[in-house]
Amino acid sequence: MSGLTFLIPIALFMGAIGLLTFFWAMRNGQFEDLDGAANRILIDEEDDEEETPR
Repeated sequence: MSGLTFLIPIALFMGAIGLLTFFWAMRNGQFEDLDGAANRILIDEEDDEEETPR
């Protein structure tokens, strides 16, 4: 039972840190361009092929 007195506050603290980090990312625009990342994977970049030696 004494282990829970340490684990519960630690879990609440880590949850609060994660929530604050999520809100910080939302405020700084990390989630604004969701479609751009999905479309960039489909673009064929020919410049990369020229730069890498075989």
